[in-house]
Amino acid sequence: MVNRVVLNETSYFGRGSRSKLGEELKERGLNKVLLVTDFRLMDNNVTKMVIDVLESMGITYFVYLHVKPNPTVKNVQDGLMLAQISNVDAIVAVGGGSVIDTAKAISIIMTNPEHSSVTSLAGVVNTKNKGLPLFALPTTAGTAAEVTINYVITDEVNTKKMVCVDVHDIPVCSIIDPDLMQSMPQRLAATTGMDALTHAMEGYITKAGWLIPDMFHINAMALIYKNLEAASNEKDDLAVEKMAYAQYIAGMGFSNVGLGICHSLAHSLGAFFETPHGLANAILLPHVMRFNGAVCPELFVNMGNAFGLDMEGLSDEEAVDTVVNAIQDLSIRLDIPQKLSELGIPESMLPQLAAQAINDICTGGNPREVTVEDMINIYKAAY
Repeated sequence: MVNRVVLNETSYFGRGSRSKLGEELKERGLNKVLLVTDFRLMDNNVTKMVIDVLESMGITYFVYLHVKPNPTVKNVQDGLMLAQISNVDAIVAVGGGSVIDTAKAISIIMTNPEHSSVTSLAGVVNTKNKGLPLFALPTTAGTAAEVTINYVITDEVNTKKMVCVDVHDIPVCSIIDPDLMQSMPQRLAATTGMDALTHAMEGYITKAGWLIPDMFHINAMALIYKNLEAASNEKDDLAVEKMAYAQYIAGMGFSNVGLGICHSLAHSLGAFFETPHGLANAILLPHVMRFNGAVCPELFVNMGNAFGLDMEGLSDEEAVDTVVNAIQDLSIRLDIPQKLSELGIPESMLPQLAAQAINDICTGGNPREVTVEDMINIYKAAY
């Protein structure tokens, strides 16, 4: 069997590493960039940390701010228009997964104009050309969009989240600077951290799992479980730094093996109700893991060991329960809502949500075969 690993060309890590952005742009002969970010980050002076670097190096930049938490086709189209009018030669994304995903789509269309219809990018797409050089500086410790070949855009016309997979969208340079993550609001830090944990756990048990991604996933789980609470609730400097690296490590894993139905179910919630992705995953994860534990309990022993739990001598059922209870307890300590009903999701919509989720690209990677009825039952358990 042949396995493939795709990673970005260059990454920098550590506080203050944003200073490397100007050097990287200049060394590549890039002088005019589209800066993709959002209003909150601009208002909180997070984006300014990166603008200061661009200005100090004499880099011309044009700012696109209109990115929604669940980015839409229109977000991509509007950003693309600014990039084209401004004739930029690179894109710099400063933000969470929504910002970086929007930047990825813009990057791809800039060099593959035959995909000017954003919806043509859905699924696994073999574009001809690498995207316009993309430099990603994440401000959340969750999505790992800076190191993956995936991005997600909402098709607002068809009320559907498009999971786009393309090796040509991966950033040429990623800069993981914990300074950019330090001021995250508690809820955002908590839910994006749970998204990272979902990536690590789902990636680890996916059908395509193998040695190298497993190594990433296990180490990411250990770091997240031990540091997320201190990073989000206490803003502990070292924990914030470890979360920044953990989510990146998880991304190196799942980008190369795929995910499972926790993401499928979360995507439907995001498409219909604009539920924040990390929040949806946090609520669904214990229920999905319990469902999948029936077919891979031995992997739960390994996950429990990564968390630092006592897994010695447990039966299969006990091992699954121990891990599921641990992630649910962590979520509670992070003050994350535990039920979909708390978000105002109508129970009558669960069958429609499940019908869409079954066709999500992530469903195919789930270790346990699943039906629409199974998905409805998982939604109900989380309700």
